[in-house]
Amino acid sequence: MSIASGRGGVHVVGSANVDIVVAIERVPRPGETLLGAPRGRRPGGKGFNQAVAARRVGAATSFSGAVGDDADGDAIARMGASLGIDLCGLERSPSPTGLAEVFLLPGGENCIVVAPGANLALSGDKVADGRRGVAVVLAQLEIPLPAVEAVLAAGRRHGALTILNAAPARDDASHLLRHADVVVVNEVEARALGGHAAILAAGARAVVVTMGAAGSRIVGSDGLDVEVPAFPVDVVDTTGAGDAFCGALAAALADGASLPEAALRGSAAGSITAGELGAQTDVLTRAAIDARVGIAAAPA
Repeated sequence: MSIASGRGGVHVVGSANVDIVVAIERVPRPGETLLGAPRGRRPGGKGFNQAVAARRVGAATSFSGAVGDDADGDAIARMGASLGIDLCGLERSPSPTGLAEVFLLPGGENCIVVAPGANLALSGDKVADGRRGVAVVLAQLEIPLPAVEAVLAAGRRHGALTILNAAPARDDASHLLRHADVVVVNEVEARALGGHAAILAAGARAVVVTMGAAGSRIVGSDGLDVEVPAFPVDVVDTTGAGDAFCGALAAALADGASLPEAALRGSAAGSITAGELGAQTDVLTRAAIDARVGIAAAPA
């Protein structure tokens, strides 16, 4: 299956939040209060995390999303600008910037509660034009579904490869699948959409199912069925590992890689992120992925 898009940039449309991270020993029971340890407050959101990952591994990256006209929105804008992400599509909303409470458990697993805030202000009319000329358009499901549908459909019209990370799991997103060349889901999200066969039947060209330490599986409408290995890692924090996978996958496809090659690089990115604290580690670079997959870094 030829999924590679050729060389070009990545346009990400999605959520932008501020993550408030607290380490806890266990999830509290109803009516119970537990003490935790603060682990930071930093920019996040599936969309922004994926844009940051794509940019860190070398892709020319633009981002469309909505934040509040507040200090948290300013922090997100500063970080994106410092990384060289094109933020012309970042809108300001009267609503507050989205917040995510991230509860970090022993062993690196987490529980997350998101208050969308300004993300709900993102409309299809505002994002439909996207970025003409980009190679890859990437979206998720933390923003209103009409906006997701509009940007994927526009990406198709403009000749981009479209990727839908169908996360978080929703059972009302099946109508979006026909606009996606590649759908990326974990096992829970795949079940919410009826499994890989149903996703392909709905119109996607390929499905990438991530399976944590078991790696990932790629199934294509042309009969492709490939397993991609995971990379061993001493897990510190799984927050953002899936987003790093998606961002690096998109960047590799925009650079002309095949889907299995891109998924391997995504797997490397996810493992690098899981070995660090926070969803947006600066340890994630193209050189780090090259080293992990055994490719000699190109000379500067």
